[in-house]
Amino acid sequence: MPQGDLYFLGAYYTTCEAIPTHSKMADDLHFVIFPLTNQGHMIPMVDIARILARRGATVTIVTTPLTAARFRPSLSRAKLNIQLLELQLPLGEVGLPEGSENFDRIPPPEDAIKIFTAMDMLEKPAEDLLRRLSPPPACIISNFVFTANIARRLNIPRFVFNGPGCFWLLCQHIAVQTNILDRIGSDSDRFILPGLPHKVEFTKPKVSGVSEGRSAHQKLILRRFQEAEENAYGIVVNSFDELEHKYINELVKAKSKKVWCIGPVSLCNKDSKDIAERGNHKGAITEHDCLEWLDAREPGSVVYVGLGSLTRMSTKQAIEVALGLESTNQPFIWCVRTEPEELKKWFWEQGFEERVSDRGLIVHGWAPQVLILSHRSVGGYLTHCGWNSTLESISGGVPMVTWPHFSDQFINETFIVEILKIGVRIGVEVPVFDESEMGVMVKKDDIRIAVECLMDDGEEGKLRRKRVGELAEMAKKAMEEGGSSYLNVSSLIEDVRGWDRKNGKSEAVPATV
Repeated sequence: MPQGDLYFLGAYYTTCEAIPTHSKMADDLHFVIFPLTNQGHMIPMVDIARILARRGATVTIVTTPLTAARFRPSLSRAKLNIQLLELQLPLGEVGLPEGSENFDRIPPPEDAIKIFTAMDMLEKPAEDLLRRLSPPPACIISNFVFTANIARRLNIPRFVFNGPGCFWLLCQHIAVQTNILDRIGSDSDRFILPGLPHKVEFTKPKVSGVSEGRSAHQKLILRRFQEAEENAYGIVVNSFDELEHKYINELVKAKSKKVWCIGPVSLCNKDSKDIAERGNHKGAITEHDCLEWLDAREPGSVVYVGLGSLTRMSTKQAIEVALGLESTNQPFIWCVRTEPEELKKWFWEQGFEERVSDRGLIVHGWAPQVLILSHRSVGGYLTHCGWNSTLESISGGVPMVTWPHFSDQFINETFIVEILKIGVRIGVEVPVFDESEMGVMVKKDDIRIAVECLMDDGEEGKLRRKRVGELAEMAKKAMEEGGSSYLNVSSLIEDVRGWDRKNGKSEAVPATV
């Protein structure tokens, strides 16, 4: 493109000349990142740290000891200017046992709320830590509520990172601003959110992400997050302009804030070991064994099944998944993250793994998801519709069977199936956070029908694969030098530098931690 032409950068338009884009443009800036202690936030925020460090920035990630331990090996191997600093959550003071600092280690949903209380108690130690950093912090990226207070006292900008994409952010903003959920009578009533570029229908549980309405405590937490976002300088999003451009534009207008789409951040991982270990350095299968199994399958033939780090499935439901996958006669990889004794017993007594050994690979624990979804043999993904997983599937050019469970996942499903038209619904209508005490939500025939529909070679199947393939190419180009996300990172860095020039340096005391 000729110099001076317009590139869309999410928050505003600018020219190529306006923003320096050289690889070390941030070499005098210090970014401090506070991820939430769950994989859905930590994984993309570590990737964001890598992206900024490769542009020359100093990056500090502040997190808990357990979470730091999961990411320290890969960050050490990267040899980037990224440090992990630990703050211990006061778990005992809020009634949580030691070791439950991560959301995937605590029993939901009541105790999950306690962790937010513990986080609030980190404000003073976190501020003390930041005041001792050298060089002083230039900004904070976080959605911890208390970091808004710290940023204000240190006179530095704070950028919000929520995790989901712009479609979800805009839907939530409209729902809150219009109070539309309070005016909907039945949970089964369908309605349209006013102001969305596309007219799509929702139900109250699908927008709220919970089945019985938010509790008073949940509403309070949500309101505090909204207030913290209102005071933020801008919003950083793991997405890319070409995927959500209409929703980025509307979000910028709705929030009156700049929005930087800098993803898909998973594509910043080029080293095969980093890709294989992304999110957990102790995977349940080696990179070699996984690739050897995939290499032996026909291109586009394998269905990958991964339902997220927080999904708790009952044994009865897991058995239905097993029988449904078996009935498809399709090669599959199934990541079984949690495995109660009852399920282990069923696998052994039924000889299930032996029965499907010629075409099924069951990973007991953490699977190298990005590695799997980027392999040529994978042609479909049965997903919980978490935003990270959605982007990883799009980046790999893999269409999806959608099985949302809670939170943002139902809105993401709408985006996948109705807006992008790259997915097939499995048919779940009601959010459920903890399925472990419930019966069967999805039957084996539902799984078989949805998988067969997704993998079908008919006209609709071909169109889905064509659409997601085109999006995959756009995603890769967005992350390359000169691409939309690359330029948005440049724009973010320049805004931080501009704040420094306009407002003076941080008040943090320069002393090494």
